[in-house]
Amino acid sequence: MSRYCVIGAGAAGVSALQQLREAGYEVECFEKTDRVGGHWHTDYDALHLITSRDMTHFEGFPMPADYPHFPRKDQVRAYIESYARHHGHYELINFNTPVLSVTPVPAGDGPVGSAGWRVVTSRGDEGVFDGVLVANGHLWSAKVPAVAAGFTGVQLHSSEYKNVADLHGERVLVVGAGNSGCDLAVDVAQHRLEVDVVMHKGIHFQPKTYFGVPRAEVPFLADFSPDEQDLISRLLARVSIGEAKNYPGMPIPESRTLAGGATTVNDLMLYWVHHGRIGIKPGIERIEGTTVHFADGTSKEYDNILWATGFDVSLPFLDDDQINWRSGVPVRYAGGILPEGAEKLYFIGLIAPRGPQIPIYGVQTKLVARMIGLHDQAGPRGLALSNYFATVQEPELRIDIVRAIWNDQMADTSRLISALEAVPAAGVAA
Repeated sequence: MSRYCVIGAGAAGVSALQQLREAGYEVECFEKTDRVGGHWHTDYDALHLITSRDMTHFEGFPMPADYPHFPRKDQVRAYIESYARHHGHYELINFNTPVLSVTPVPAGDGPVGSAGWRVVTSRGDEGVFDGVLVANGHLWSAKVPAVAAGFTGVQLHSSEYKNVADLHGERVLVVGAGNSGCDLAVDVAQHRLEVDVVMHKGIHFQPKTYFGVPRAEVPFLADFSPDEQDLISRLLARVSIGEAKNYPGMPIPESRTLAGGATTVNDLMLYWVHHGRIGIKPGIERIEGTTVHFADGTSKEYDNILWATGFDVSLPFLDDDQINWRSGVPVRYAGGILPEGAEKLYFIGLIAPRGPQIPIYGVQTKLVARMIGLHDQAGPRGLALSNYFATVQEPELRIDIVRAIWNDQMADTSRLISALEAVPAAGVAA
C-alpha cells in the first residue's frame, strides 16, 4: 500500500491526515510539539476569529452551536482538538517528533521526487514515503525588520506577545495594521495605555458584521459576482465606518477595490482612533534608543514596540535547492499545492485565500488525493505532474490571495486533473 507523510498537526495537518485516511491511504503524521492545534496554542490572548463560526469549520464537523459568531482563541483551539480526538488522530500522530530532513530518493533520469522521499525525524530514519504533505504552517517564523536593532526598550513580535502584562511603561508603538496589528493596538488601548500604530500605506477596513450578521453570511451578497460583492462591501463600509479621510493621520488606500490591496477586518481600532486612544503614524525612518523617527520628520519616545510585521515562509527540513524559490517563497502551482521543481511533494495551507482558512485544507487535500491516484495509475515512477502544471498555469508567489482568484485556480486544477484521469499519463509521464 502507498505510504504518505504529513508534516504538522495544526488545523492543516489534521485535515490532511483525515482526508488521506478517508481516501484509503496509509498515513504517518509528525508533529514537533506535544499537542494538536499549532499556533492557536501560542497566539495573543485577545485573538478571536475574524471569520464566522458557521463558515470556519472542517467538512462535516461544524463548530459547536453555542460558540459565539466569532470564537475566542481557546474555543478555536478546543474545536481543532475535538476534531482530531473525534477521528482518533491522537493515536496516529507522532508527537514531540520534529522532521529534520525530507530528501528525494534518487530517481535516475526521472524528476526530483518521482521515486519518493526519505524522511528523517528527531528519532531517526522513518524510511521512504511515496509522497509528503507539508502542513507546517506559515505563521511561526517571525519577520522583524532590521530597523528594530536600534530600539533599546521592550520589543516583541506579535507571535511573542500575550497581553499587556508583557509591556513595561505606558507608551506603545505597534508596527503594522493588518489583522494582528489592529488586534494588538486595540488590546493595548482597552487597557488605557498610550498606543500608536504605524501605517506606511493605506488599508481598506471592513467591519466584521453588516446588519448584525457576519459579513460573509449576509444572504443577498451571495447573489452577486465577486467584483459586485467588492463594490457592495465598500459601500456598506463607507456607510457604517466611513473612509480613511475620517480618521486623523490615516493614509488613503492606493487601490480603489478591496481585492486590489490590503484589507483588514477590524472596526474596533477605528473606534479607538476616534476616541483618542490610538494614534496613526507614518513609516519608520530610524530608531535611536527609545526614540522612533518617522518618515514625516517627527519623532516620539516609546517604552515598547510590538512588531506586527508578518512571517517568513520556513521549510527547515527541505534543502533550498530541492524546490524553486522566488521572493522568499516557494514557487507553486495548482492553487498553491504543487512546488515548482519537485514531484510527490504537496503543500497544504501554504496559501491564505481571504476568508475562512480551515475549510481550504480539506479542499486542497482532496485534490492531492486525486493527484496521488494519477501517480498510482502511472506506476512506480508516477507522473511529472509538477512539471506539467508549470507549463499550463501561471506561477503563484502569493500567500495572501483574493479568494475568488484562488477559487478559479482550484477549479482550473480540478479541470486539468479530470482531463488526466480521463486519459491517464497522456503527455506527463515522468
